[in-house]
Amino acid sequence: MSRPSAGAPVEVPADECLTRDALAAHQSAALGRLLEDVLAHNTFYRARFAAAGVGRGEKLGLEDLARLPFTTKADLVADQDAHAPWGSNLTFPRHRYTRFCQTSSTTGRPLKWCDTNETWQWMLECWKAVYRAARVGAGDRVLFPFSFGPFLGFWAAFDAAPQIGAMAIPAGGMASHLRLAMMDSVHPDVVCCTPTYALRLAEVAAADHGEGWLAARAPRVVIVAGEPGGSIPSTRRRIEASWGARVIDHHGLTETGPASFECWERPGGLHLLENEFVVEVVEPSTGKPAADGELGELVLTNLGRVGSPAIRYRTGDLVSRQQGRCACGRTLAWLEGGILSRADDMVTVRGVNVYPAAIEAVVRHFPSIVEFRSTVRTTGSMRTLDVEIEHGGADADGPTLATQVGWEIREALGLTVPVHVVPRGHLPRFEMKARRFIVEPAGE
Repeated sequence: MSRPSAGAPVEVPADECLTRDALAAHQSAALGRLLEDVLAHNTFYRARFAAAGVGRGEKLGLEDLARLPFTTKADLVADQDAHAPWGSNLTFPRHRYTRFCQTSSTTGRPLKWCDTNETWQWMLECWKAVYRAARVGAGDRVLFPFSFGPFLGFWAAFDAAPQIGAMAIPAGGMASHLRLAMMDSVHPDVVCCTPTYALRLAEVAAADHGEGWLAARAPRVVIVAGEPGGSIPSTRRRIEASWGARVIDHHGLTETGPASFECWERPGGLHLLENEFVVEVVEPSTGKPAADGELGELVLTNLGRVGSPAIRYRTGDLVSRQQGRCACGRTLAWLEGGILSRADDMVTVRGVNVYPAAIEAVVRHFPSIVEFRSTVRTTGSMRTLDVEIEHGGADADGPTLATQVGWEIREALGLTVPVHVVPRGHLPRFEMKARRFIVEPAGE
């Protein structure tokens, strides 16, 4: 397909183009201000820092970061259990907090998170960086086919859109065909959704209106988040082909806020928002720094979310960081391939480490596969993996397709995996984060 037309470039602010020395000075000053407030008022971190030998009144900067302990989701869950319901990671009195959200609980018990007006505005400023990189600005219409539940999702994107002069169009609480009808009516320039739901809307549009209907009405850009699919080449190609639009990937967490984004000039990865975060990449097993280009776990310290900070937060996201000036002009570090996987998603099957993203990268190469699911089962000490696929279109022969997918998985992973064709509509569809990689408890 031809490359989707770009919107007008948006000027890149100076603090996204700093030299590494200037960036380090900026981060050190912001970190010092954050830690001063946290040590004075935040019960959760004051106790943790004291246990590490860091006391109130110390003047701290970037060079002191390694003295601070890592924070994990388990630490935050335990704190909220002990200090229900909000936990003690609150830097200000509770009456200052005006926004509430919670994690989507795809990896365990949901975390509650609160923001003040000031820290919520910081979140919006981070999202404005995403919009700038996607060439979204004043006069654009941004559609949000998103349920707007208690999870953070695209709430910050929705609030940030009007502040840049764009129109925010809510499309929550609607069936897919009604969202498509709204798209046909209001002609959005931008759509924000998960990669999974972008593919689901394309599937519904093709079934209801025929191939090509969506591309004829689609926006120029689809901003995706919530899953790694936006940076998986085969997944993004499928979205771009069915929508006739450019995919821009974005990544963030409820605990940290919006942390990285793709720019128009360099597809297939994510700039780290280093002017608003201190970013580390560490070896997952040791916590020691990983060299640029090596696979490691992303660790984030948000510098502006003072009211409920995440300091040296181990995200569980596996990444490969690179540095250098981008064609867009930014000097922000780059995650090649985006979020490659999650440390807690990996399972070992017959001695082979298997990540969900690796299965998706293979399956999405086959245009006739409309949905899939991978299931890991354990019997005794033996783990097995099988893949179910739905295929569509008269040109897709099920048994032959299953054989081809199995061969591609074996070539990619070095693992022979049974692939089963299931009837169209058999597998679940998702609006938010998909669950296509199922690990069943032992004995099931």
